[in-house]
Order: sequence, then structure tokens, then C-alpha cells
Amino acid sequence: MRSVLIVIFVFLYLLLGLPILGLMWIIGKFNQPWADMAQLRIVQWAFRCIIFISGAKIDFIGEENVPKDEAVMYIGNHRSFFDVIITYSRCPRLTGYISKKSIMKVPVLGLWMKRLHCLFIDRDDIKQGLKVILAAIDQVKNGISVCVFPEGTRCKNKDDLTDVLPFKEGTFKIATKSKCKIVPMAIVGTNEIFEDQFPWVKKRHVTIKYGTPIDPVSLSKDEQKHIGVYCRNVIVDMLKEIV
Repeated sequence: MRSVLIVIFVFLYLLLGLPILGLMWIIGKFNQPWADMAQLRIVQWAFRCIIFISGAKIDFIGEENVPKDEAVMYIGNHRSFFDVIITYSRCPRLTGYISKKSIMKVPVLGLWMKRLHCLFIDRDDIKQGLKVILAAIDQVKNGISVCVFPEGTRCKNKDDLTDVLPFKEGTFKIATKSKCKIVPMAIVGTNEIFEDQFPWVKKRHVTIKYGTPIDPVSLSKDEQKHIGVYCRNVIVDMLKEIV
């Protein structure tokens, strides 16, 4: 029943969202910052509705660690589509997620994501991937946060909730080149909402923990050289504290 209700809600949102996108486009011609924030809050409202329908109970730990007055790079372990829905619903400022290119083909959804400064990466095209990283660096420099799941795909190990796939080092150029802080997120339980019993949505308990921001400049030369490994270890340690 929850799955059906979510499908209906998403369909109606995308349908009714078309005129809203048109209105925001017009407003953006006169006041783009206001339009950007309005679109962010509208999508966050929609995501909170989906979370409510799913029945998920979520514990947010360490949200005080998230800077609200500067752009950051969020990173997290990836277990479920709900990772995006839940974490995006809590972003205090404009934030663009880096997603796989195929999402652009989803009617209306791709348009909403573009409006929200999301970037789309082709995992099979190295040159295109580099362009996306450069675009993300520019966004952060312009005050827009970026969220990335550095594993590149979802980890499907149900037996070990602390298991995290290797992080792609190139992703962290976003932080090192823009000199922004990295906010680690440890996510537990999202796969139990949907993926573990696809296509059904179940009421489950989820924990999201935000760690202390990592300043790449403060790391040792060796840690900077292998910053992906360093950040992965931070998130694994956070997962062990939760589990």
C-alpha cells in the first residue's frame, strides 16, 4: 500500500510541478536566488511527504556539524535511492547532487534536478566525468554545496552494514580545488525501506549521522594524496558507532 501511495504522489507531483517550474522560471528572470531557494524548499517538502508515506522513522545525529553559512561537499555511503530523498530533505542551503546520466531521461524529474543544480555523470565517459567535476568545483566556488556518493554505486552487502565500497579519488578534487569542507554522512537502514523487498516500501528505522567537517587543507600530505581512503575510513568508523 505504501508503494502505491508513493507512486501516486510522485506522479501527481511531477504532473502538477510543471506549471510550478514555469512560474519559477519566470520569477528567476527577476530574482534567481529567490527562485532557487523556493524550488529547493518545494522539493524538500515533497521528499518529506515521501518519507512520511514510507513510514520511516529517522534519527538524525550531529546535524549541528553541518555548516549553514558556506558551501560544502557532502559525502556518504550509498545503500538506497532513499539516501538521496532523506539527506536532501535536510540540506540547509542550495545543494546539487551528482547523479548518473540516465536520470536525465526521466520526464520532469530530470528538469527539476537541473533547476536544483544537480549534475549528471556518465560513468563510462572519463572526459565527461572530468567536465562534471570541474562544473561541481565552479558551483561550490559560487556558494552551492555538492553532494556525492563516492562509491559510485550502491553497496548491496546486507550482512555487514559497515561495508563501504572503495571511494573514487577523483571525486575529491571538488573539495581540494574549491577548498571547501567535506561533511561525512554515515547512513544505516535505508536499504531496508525499499531495496531489500523491491518493489515494496516498508516502515523501517533509519539513522543518518553527520560527522565533523573535514578540511582538506588541514590534512597531512599523505592524507591529502589518498583523501578518498581517508574519508572512507572516517565514514566506516562512524558506521561502526551507529551499528
